[in-house]
Amino acid sequence: MSDFEIKLTDQNFDEFISGADKPVLVDFYADWCGPCQMLSPVVSEIAETRSDITVAKVNVDENPLLCAKFGIVSIPMLAVIKNGEVTAQNVGFCDKAKIESML
Repeated sequence: MSDFEIKLTDQNFDEFISGADKPVLVDFYADWCGPCQMLSPVVSEIAETRSDITVAKVNVDENPLLCAKFGIVSIPMLAVIKNGEVTAQNVGFCDKAKIESML
């Protein structure tokens, strides 16, 4: 996780999202997940280069309520949340161009 990414939890997610003044790219991941580890540098690069969005990460093993809320059955899962609503999502590894198109 880079300095540009925010760690969200079951406890702080709703408050953070409701107070977000720009779109939030949320990366749902697990430390043991190979595709998640492949996706992480791509997400970090976007976090470091895009000031028009906020990038946040959710560890699915530590936050079961968020997994249930988003219906997560496979990871990695990316969700773009604008004004409190999910506007785009992707399950599985994807490249930077795909993520950029979601934003």
